[in-house]
Amino acid sequence: MKIISAHELRKAVDKAVNSVRLVDIHTHLYSTDFGNMLLWGIDELLTYHYLIAETMRWTDMPYEKFWQMSKREQADLVWDTLFIKNSPFSEACRGVLTVLEKLGLDVSGRNLEGYRKFFENISVDRYVDMVFELSGVKYVIMTNDPFDDTERNVWLGSYRGDERFKAALRIDPLLNSWSTTWERLREWGYNVTRELNEGTLAEIRRFLSEWIDRMNALYMAVSLPPSFRMPEDSDRAMIIEECIIPVSREKNIPFAMMIGVKKLVNPGLKLAGDSVGKSDINTVEYLCAKYPKNKFMVTMLARENQHELCVAARKFRNMLVFGCWWFLNNPSLIEEMTRMRFELLGPSVIPQHSDCRVLDQLLYKWVHSRKIIADVLFDKYNDILATGWHVTEEEINRDVEKLFGGNFHDFLKMQF
Repeated sequence: MKIISAHELRKAVDKAVNSVRLVDIHTHLYSTDFGNMLLWGIDELLTYHYLIAETMRWTDMPYEKFWQMSKREQADLVWDTLFIKNSPFSEACRGVLTVLEKLGLDVSGRNLEGYRKFFENISVDRYVDMVFELSGVKYVIMTNDPFDDTERNVWLGSYRGDERFKAALRIDPLLNSWSTTWERLREWGYNVTRELNEGTLAEIRRFLSEWIDRMNALYMAVSLPPSFRMPEDSDRAMIIEECIIPVSREKNIPFAMMIGVKKLVNPGLKLAGDSVGKSDINTVEYLCAKYPKNKFMVTMLARENQHELCVAARKFRNMLVFGCWWFLNNPSLIEEMTRMRFELLGPSVIPQHSDCRVLDQLLYKWVHSRKIIADVLFDKYNDILATGWHVTEEEINRDVEKLFGGNFHDFLKMQF
């Protein structure tokens, strides 16, 4: 075993972090089975909702007019506004430039038509291979919603599978809008009613079990508002405790809660119109304490929640903290959160997920995050070297493997 000196430490950490084949545990990507649901290419990159929100800050164009434009026209506007008339140093803009650079394109040329030609001349299958190779991603976990008719039809019909794209069962409609969702289940042959009686709860459990098996889902997931509370007298709380909890325990898969999104505070921006609010950590603690044999994965959207989430994770081994979600996926906040998590939880976390909606974003989100995580790891190893503790190359590789996928795999296998 090779002991790493202080002089060799930076190189050893960078080598381990940059070479690891990682698992991206939460994305909105799709395999080619899903056709146009897999977003890729320069126009999709430029019309990502982060960039739309930034663009609309610079114009008095009515939102309705923007949405009437073609995808190409929208991309032209974003490019001109954010990259030509302004310097593109926001994280979302910088991400586009990193993608172009990683693909070997001339960033300095600012040639949008030239970038388009690159994508026009490559097949989607070849591009998927290229992105996975360049990003160093072993596989991603999709967000799979059986309440989306287009996606549902693929699962029920033409789905073939790709080992680089694994499934997670998304259940937002079930938990956040039962008052209308029950009718969909009834249409699909489940004997449910609006009232959550024993028969309906049993049918919801059957629905969940069948779709977990159909997708081979690695976990169930939901995005929740800041107002989410447990326990409470509500449809959502009853479905969680009577259906989600027993099914996830039976299947031995985690229930992933992404808490803190305020939907459509500006409806005119559509997907770009969501915001953030502080959530209640008591809800997470209640679930972890009451159901110690269940596994929970948790990320929270508000910066203000991050410290108490780390403290809660110290108390509950059945909770795995993951990622810097959405508005937190910015370098200064990723660094702050990663330092705090390492200081409170050691290497027992998943420091990052990409949350990608466009395939190309795997290139920039992991380039940027790997560097930040390597910086923090270097400092933490340096701290213990200063005490006289020895660190070996094998130990660094071990820790990095855990942080970039091993912790997730181990959590899936655990039986509490």
